[in-house]
Amino acid sequence: MPLMDIGNPAVIIFLKENYDKENRLRLNWINKHRQAVEHAATLNREPTGYYETDVMAHNMKGGMATITRDHVVAGYNRRKTPIRDGTSIPGIAKLREGHSITKVKLGDPKEDPRLMRPPTDLSWDPIMRPINPELKEVIYKPKPDFGRVEYLKRRTKTRPESKYYFSECSNWDYGWRMGDSALRQRPMYGRSFHLTRTLRTRVGPQPDPSYYKSSDLPGPSKCLPI
Repeated sequence: MPLMDIGNPAVIIFLKENYDKENRLRLNWINKHRQAVEHAATLNREPTGYYETDVMAHNMKGGMATITRDHVVAGYNRRKTPIRDGTSIPGIAKLREGHSITKVKLGDPKEDPRLMRPPTDLSWDPIMRPINPELKEVIYKPKPDFGRVEYLKRRTKTRPESKYYFSECSNWDYGWRMGDSALRQRPMYGRSFHLTRTLRTRVGPQPDPSYYKSSDLPGPSKCLPI
C-alpha cells in the first residue's frame, strides 16, 4: 500500500478531522469515568488489610472448582472409546495423479520398470536411475583392471542428473543440468582460437595466409642502387 502524501491538502484535512475525532472520544471517556479515575488516583481509601499471599490464595481457591470439574470430565472422557467417523481419507486414491516421475517427464517406464505403478500405489519413488548393465559388470570382473575402484572411477564421470532423478544435496545445485545453461553453449558467431587449433594439428603452427598480410604501399618497395 503506498504511503499517503502528507503535503496533499485533502490528506491534511482528513488527518486533522481524525485527530479532532480522537480527542473528542478521549474527553468523552474521561468525563464518563471521572469519579472512578479520581477515586483510583487518591490514597485516602480504606485499608483492607490484605497481603499479597491473601490475594494469591483467593485466586487459587477460585480456580480449584474449575480444576476439579476438568479432572472429573477428563477422567470420564479417557474411559470412552473414540468414535471413528471415517474409514478412509477422501482423495487419497488420486494423490499421485499428475505428480509422479513419469507424469513430470523425468523418467521413462521403458528404461526404469520401477516407474510402472498404478496411481493408487503410494510407495516412495526410486531415488537413483537404473545403472547401465555394462557398467555394473565392471564390479564383478577380475582385478586389477576392474573391480570396485574402477567402477567408482567410471561412475564419477557420469553427470548427477544422469544418476539421480532429483538433486539429493545442496552441493548439486551448482552443477545440476549444466547442459541446459546458455553459458556452456558454443556461440554461433564467436571467435575461433587459431593458436589452439594450429598447435593441435599434426603439422604445427603455420604462417598466416597472404590475405592476412597488410597490402604494400604503391611505388617501389625497395631502394634501387644508383
